[in-house]
Amino acid sequence: MKKTIIMSIITSALLTNLYAQEHKSPATILEEALVKMEALVADTNITTTESNITNLDINSTVTDTNITKVDINTTTTESNITKVDTNSSFTLGKYGTFKFEKANKNVYIMHGPVVSPNRENQGFMNNPAVIEAKDGLIVVDPGGNYNIGKKILAEIEKISHKPIIAIFNTHKHGDHWFANRAIVEKYPNIDIYAHPNMIKASKEGEADVWYGILNRTTGNLKGTKPFAFPNKPLLDGAKIDIDGQKFIVQHPQDAHTDTDLVIAHLNSMTLFLGDNVMKGRLGSFDESSSILGNIELLENIKKETNFTLYVPGHGKSGKRDETIDPFLNYLKLLATEGKKAYDEDKESYEVKDEVMKKLSWMKDWDAFKRNMPAHLNKVMLEIGEEELAQE
Repeated sequence: MKKTIIMSIITSALLTNLYAQEHKSPATILEEALVKMEALVADTNITTTESNITNLDINSTVTDTNITKVDINTTTTESNITKVDTNSSFTLGKYGTFKFEKANKNVYIMHGPVVSPNRENQGFMNNPAVIEAKDGLIVVDPGGNYNIGKKILAEIEKISHKPIIAIFNTHKHGDHWFANRAIVEKYPNIDIYAHPNMIKASKEGEADVWYGILNRTTGNLKGTKPFAFPNKPLLDGAKIDIDGQKFIVQHPQDAHTDTDLVIAHLNSMTLFLGDNVMKGRLGSFDESSSILGNIELLENIKKETNFTLYVPGHGKSGKRDETIDPFLNYLKLLATEGKKAYDEDKESYEVKDEVMKKLSWMKDWDAFKRNMPAHLNKVMLEIGEEELAQE
């Protein structure tokens, strides 16, 4: 078993980190980002020195020092807004009706159906968010295709007729960002922020891969091409001010993918986790992912942060522990059982049924039976990789 895993690891290693530009551990990345985050919310001047992390004071005020400010006049104006029919609704068959709801101060979230892409959900499955600023709106992960984007845009305009002045994309998977196209159609000069790895990976083929997946499963991709790629790269630890709304981003290279941004909105103390956390469904881990890294990232976020609201990539938002713990506990159990099987020289398929029994509380999660065995196999490969590296 160990020899088999080690050979698989060597092959897997050749496929990993294709787009990585930074080489820090999740713990180091988190520590550096949170030091900067603490400095932003502190009641003193912002500094960029490296120091040990202390607890964030969520009652502190945010200062403007060292924050890149964005001139919203370079994007669009309110005159572009057209009136919408407020009586219409965004409905998806058996999944019901969807709208944005105020989740935290000036943050609105539409929680998508917690299922894999299919014909009835039309490719809508993530959690688009809107942050209302003084003169404009900022959107996080607008959705999975042009047609869904048009519907989400209509729902946004029920919140406010202010123009959309910026978009954040959390990672490379098209179910989160393909709806950029609908917003860019109306606001052609808009800034779209993402990590450089996300931009590079998407342009070099990841977008086409996801187009194929979503077109095959939903048949709802008409109008999504040409892709509206992000045009503003943000590196780990970047601070940005958009119309008075202050953000700091973290790039956890070794977690869900190597293209992710975890986005902290400091005005409302909201943390957008992307697919580093899911609730109610399981996605896939690819060659750039690390389950062990994802565990380390989430354990550090739990230990070192206390935001008002945590927003997963899929599933309901909430307080820190209620949002993070289900997915983190799942990953930790996989790691524990995977290590045990590895030490006993067993294959993942030999233990998957027993592991599944220990995860009976997840039996109703979407794609659980399909993806859990693959996740178990991946974590065992990672365990073997770590052992190989130590020899």
